[in-house]
Amino acid sequence: MRSMNLVDSWVHTCSKSMYTQPDRYRPLIGFLYEPIRMRLNCSNRPFVLRQTRPVSSMAVSAILTREETETPKHETTRFDFKSYMVHKASSVNKALDDAVSLRDPPQIHEAMRYSLLAGGKRVRPMLCLAACDLVGGHESQAMPAACAVEMIHTMSLIHDDLPCMDNDDLRRGKPTNHKVFGEDTAVLAGDSLLAFAFEHIATATAGVPPPRILAAIGELATSIGAEGLVAGQVVDLSSTGIADVGLDQLEFIHVHKTAVLLEASVVLGSILGGGSDDEIEKLRKFARCIGLLFQVVDDILDVTKSSIELGKTAGKDLVADKVTYPKLMGIEKSREFAEKLRAEALDQLSGFDPEKAAPLVALANYIAYRQN
Repeated sequence: MRSMNLVDSWVHTCSKSMYTQPDRYRPLIGFLYEPIRMRLNCSNRPFVLRQTRPVSSMAVSAILTREETETPKHETTRFDFKSYMVHKASSVNKALDDAVSLRDPPQIHEAMRYSLLAGGKRVRPMLCLAACDLVGGHESQAMPAACAVEMIHTMSLIHDDLPCMDNDDLRRGKPTNHKVFGEDTAVLAGDSLLAFAFEHIATATAGVPPPRILAAIGELATSIGAEGLVAGQVVDLSSTGIADVGLDQLEFIHVHKTAVLLEASVVLGSILGGGSDDEIEKLRKFARCIGLLFQVVDDILDVTKSSIELGKTAGKDLVADKVTYPKLMGIEKSREFAEKLRAEALDQLSGFDPEKAAPLVALANYIAYRQN
């Protein structure tokens, strides 16, 4: 009997909990976490995953340091990552500006636009667009989804900064949303961005078969719900101030709270671009690696950079007594772990056309070597 492909079978499987589908994740767990643990000797316990205003080109260029834009010495490429970042960020910013325009009632739309168009590196939309291109799709097919993941990411930042959550006053070098518009409007702005993200994919995606659009919507919904981003946030909040939080629980938090949306960005792009099941799963593993890599680097930067350099409050995890990779492993072991994740991610791209894979390779390196 012919096995059903990812798009055909998604409708039949979307109602199953990730917690009850361990086989889907076990190969990745063995592939990623256990080998890295053994090489770094950072824990003898196996990790058990229960789930799993637009900015100018100058502003985008300003966030790219020499270390970030250079390719590591053992890798050679003619790919101009700096130009790629500037071009893609400009395209994404225009699409976001067009999608979330000022309309009635003005207060809520001003609040939505304030955080959505406040700048940022646009890593998630770029990953989505690059994955779409890699599997043979066109940017236009994935742009609504790329905007959607950025809307959801912005929602998570607005809510994360609230006094009842991380209680932060600075985001992307500007006062946080609730400091400008008040807590009530900030909550509603986040809610509105979340809802509109799905509306935008459903109504603005063109040139893609409906089953693939449905699969993309399902993938995104799963990634941010009670078994995805929300799960990570809940465990993160409940772990604050607890002395015996181990590496297993820390990885659960970050795989869900951070990595899962980066993973969804790549998977959405590969689905909408027409990728095969095999291509989608390879890119899923790539994205899971760089998703965790992003958070490991974030933890390191939080204790090694200033608030001015980061554009957000530095050292807040330490003040809040949150568990982090540097806290559990130390700075150097955390950096070693980050490098292993980068290498594992790039291994997943080895079977793709090197020229088409260059943006994803460069984005993985950027995430690993970024300075803010």
